[in-house]
Amino acid sequence: MIVFVHGVPETSAIWSKLRSHLDGESVALSMPGFGCPRPAGFGATKDEYVTWLVDALTAISEPVDLVGHDWGAGLTYRVATAHGELLHSWCADVAGIMHPTYAWHDFARIWQTPGEGETFFSDLQTSPLADRGAVYEMFGVQHDDALEMAAAVDETMAECILDLYRSATPNPFAHWGGGFKPTSAPGMVLHPSEDPFDDEATSLEVASILGAGHERLEGLGHFWPLQGPQESATVINRFIDSVN
Repeated sequence: MIVFVHGVPETSAIWSKLRSHLDGESVALSMPGFGCPRPAGFGATKDEYVTWLVDALTAISEPVDLVGHDWGAGLTYRVATAHGELLHSWCADVAGIMHPTYAWHDFARIWQTPGEGETFFSDLQTSPLADRGAVYEMFGVQHDDALEMAAAVDETMAECILDLYRSATPNPFAHWGGGFKPTSAPGMVLHPSEDPFDDEATSLEVASILGAGHERLEGLGHFWPLQGPQESATVINRFIDSVN
């Protein structure tokens, strides 16, 4: 079973096109609060999302092939290093998020700043959908997909994003670095060549530390599951076949 975990600010819909090109059975999980309700009492911290993901994987009756993108990648790295018994394999992008010197991008720093983050999303919600979609288009997402992604960012998602990012300062390694070692399950780090949020040299270094392979997604950007679903599915299929 291939299990997909999306990132921020997204929903599980980002995987729909890619999943249609897969060889095996798959499911795309929805992070609590992202296109679905936020459970009562759920703090939306990085560790609570890890617990949520561990519970979801445990409920599956066999080790899974876990694929994560963006924050879903961060959760994947944590599960792979701390709960490897749940995995048959793992695959994730933005590996730099697990590097000890990782510095958050500009959006993250805004969201992590009390007041500024709230204002960011308040202003976003009052702007025209076309303007919100244009931000995703700047990163290579096609127009219709960009509008769909922009429309999904509601107040619940915004609040979860703020809580999630504020739980991860100065960076994830500061909290999870004790488990930064080769993983028991085979892994693959993906590097989209046009992703402004991912540095290839750092990606290669993290892959080496985790004992994982490394695959460059040529010509694709941060939102590679939408930009190149067939090409990306081919890479994922090939990797999972190699560890079967």
